[in-house]
Amino acid sequence: MATRRNVLVMGVAAATALALAACGATADKNEGGSSNDGKPVSGLRIMVPNTPGGGYDTTARTAAKVMEDAKIASGVQVFNLPGAGGTVGLQRTVNEKGNGKLAMQMGLGVVGASYTSKSAATLTQTTPLAKLIEEAGAIVVPKDSPYKTINDLVAAWKANPKGIAVGGGSSPGGPDHLLPMQLAKTVGIDPKQVNFVSYDGGGELLPAVLGGKVAFGASGFGEFLDQVEAGQIRVLAVTSEAPIEALKDVPTLKSAGIDLVFTNWRGIVAPPGISDADKKVWIDVLTKMHDSDEWKAELKKRGWTDAFVTGDEFGTFLTEQDKAVADVLKQLGLA
Repeated sequence: MATRRNVLVMGVAAATALALAACGATADKNEGGSSNDGKPVSGLRIMVPNTPGGGYDTTARTAAKVMEDAKIASGVQVFNLPGAGGTVGLQRTVNEKGNGKLAMQMGLGVVGASYTSKSAATLTQTTPLAKLIEEAGAIVVPKDSPYKTINDLVAAWKANPKGIAVGGGSSPGGPDHLLPMQLAKTVGIDPKQVNFVSYDGGGELLPAVLGGKVAFGASGFGEFLDQVEAGQIRVLAVTSEAPIEALKDVPTLKSAGIDLVFTNWRGIVAPPGISDADKKVWIDVLTKMHDSDEWKAELKKRGWTDAFVTGDEFGTFLTEQDKAVADVLKQLGLA
């Protein structure tokens, strides 16, 4: 069978192609200087549109720390504004028209949630800044789970699809929803039979997995590394093409005989109507961050794949993603 692969979006009926956050910077020389005068930029604010502890939050706080450590920016503020799969934060971002000092961490989850939550605000209204990373997904269970391998889990799931609950840290249409739906499709389960429980980010998903509220979780593997190292969670499989360096002993779905590859992405957008100068400051700051040794070390540590594109190129990608997700959700009857 041909490999089902999408780079950045996996759909249920078809494989379609599936970040980080940062904030507004300023081009005002009285507020920390531009990105070209050698001084760290000040006034950066990073909005994370879901709860602390998830992938967006981790990426945003990692980016902020790198900006500080590499002296690219100073006093970077990261704050959380959760709700409705990220669309509360999206609406706030759109409402902040012209505010060049604010940007929002986002990714595939927000693309999907804008449809399933019937959000008045859309990503096409924002100013695209950069796509930074891609990350493989993971299928995880608590340490005392009866499922020791991915094939153990799949066998039980196929026998009782509605009775085996899967949790994800995104709303329907996001990566943590599309991953188990695509996995179900691949192993012969009707996606409409899947008992999916939505949580607002990895910070809410983690205790649900640890507490046995769901049989297994599907999310970015980086969100569970600390718990894996502590022996609280077991990763049954990762969704990458090749094994993950940070999880060397964990099989890929493909190596376990399941013909599926799935990749998520994260990026940053700003409010609509920001000035060309503010947009340039943002892209300069993010480019410097991306090029820093500190960021390269974080990519390796967290198993993130470098996927850096900026400005109009990222805008084209967002437009393609928006259409791809809308098509998938229509097939699921969710949009």
